[in-house]
Amino acid sequence: MATTASTSLERDLTALLGDGAVLPGNTRAYLADATESRNLRGRADAIVIPPDAEAVAKAVAWCYDHDVAIIPRGGGTGFTGGAVPLDGGVVLSLERLTKVRHLDPGLWRAAVEAGMVTADLRRRARENGLLYPPDPGSHEQSQIGGNIATNAGGPHAFKYGVTGAWVTGLEFVLAPGELVRVGGPIRKDVAGYDLKSLMIGSEGTLGVVTAAWVKMIPAPEAALPLAALYPDTETGCAAIEAVFASGVVPAAIEYLDEGSIEATRGAFPAELPGDARFMVIVDADGTETEAAHIHAELNEVLTEDALLVHAPTDLKEINALWRWRDGASIAVTAQRGGKVSEDIVVPVDRLQEAIDRTIEIGRRHDLPACSWGHAGDGNLHSTFMIDLDDPAELERAEHAAEDLFALAVELGGSVSGEHGIGLVKNGQLAHQWAPVAVAMHEAIKRAFDPKGLLNPGKKLGNPPPRRVQLQT
Repeated sequence: MATTASTSLERDLTALLGDGAVLPGNTRAYLADATESRNLRGRADAIVIPPDAEAVAKAVAWCYDHDVAIIPRGGGTGFTGGAVPLDGGVVLSLERLTKVRHLDPGLWRAAVEAGMVTADLRRRARENGLLYPPDPGSHEQSQIGGNIATNAGGPHAFKYGVTGAWVTGLEFVLAPGELVRVGGPIRKDVAGYDLKSLMIGSEGTLGVVTAAWVKMIPAPEAALPLAALYPDTETGCAAIEAVFASGVVPAAIEYLDEGSIEATRGAFPAELPGDARFMVIVDADGTETEAAHIHAELNEVLTEDALLVHAPTDLKEINALWRWRDGASIAVTAQRGGKVSEDIVVPVDRLQEAIDRTIEIGRRHDLPACSWGHAGDGNLHSTFMIDLDDPAELERAEHAAEDLFALAVELGGSVSGEHGIGLVKNGQLAHQWAPVAVAMHEAIKRAFDPKGLLNPGKKLGNPPPRRVQLQT
């Protein structure tokens, strides 16, 4: 759209939504997400920041009436280009929808708007003796609406489940601008087709989430982690399977391979053995008695072939361990300045093969590789480290990611465990699902969005006819 048309669009939207609700389309902060290091930066005609759900509905209605694309945006922490405007349109940011509409600690529930930062909801829960379990790595920046749009996970999804498991009701805007509510402050609802679950994980392609009812649980009295170090991947993965076989249920089972350990070794809150090549982190939670019992049993299981077991019990040391784990992605990025990291999932018994073959794929494309992730869910963050100033390396990394997706399917897994499809995985469902399932996926999109204006070009089941060229 030409500059004159963009100015006219901004003027019309400002008249509709009021001063302060519309920014120029070239406002840089809204044109990329966490895939920016892969040169994914788009172009918008306007940025809309509505103050409430009713204004979101007005904006969607105006855009639908004028055939203008709508790109919903949360905290911009996604890794698939899902919040990037491909070729103009209106970026619709939910950042001003931050209200806690209801908080009922005695009933373990809350209703919050989509722009609330995940960590803020977790803090509000904790202040009331409760736990909101979803803990994506980006929780200090990500927003609840974005978590819902991608069905975000995190380390403790092993025991507690991903975001969708904690959502009992949604408010969202459907085309051509209708504000709809399904579910609510109820714990059961099988009255109709599960529209709530269709919206969860839909990445803004079916509608725009504006608020959610979420359930919580009483906060565990104690949480005691263990970090066990092993000489190789085989021994470490055997220890993970031994945890399953023990019948003990940890809250989290994480892993780091050799490359990710080396990237983070200097920051680990204890001295690591020089020959440590694999790490397993587990968390035991519950009442103080339960946590201590589970902790002891996990310690016994993990110690057998371990080089070292780090078992902090002091709160400061426990927090230091999890901060270190949260920093793994940043530390790996710092090795060469950039990375291409994908969130494939495989059956737990194929985890070792997936870890080893990630390294092989990197070697085949002449790129250093490593992985870490949520071992209990078979969810790897398989990563290729790149020099951002070398376009050839980025291209090789993109080809490596394609091989990685093929590997996930070969091993009976999925191309995405928690990041979604967005732009960078368009067409991958066609390799993972039968054609009839992909056709159903596309039919659902058409039913919700007949004009194709809601986050167009994202979460496509079939490959797009051409690859969209974004700004670099």
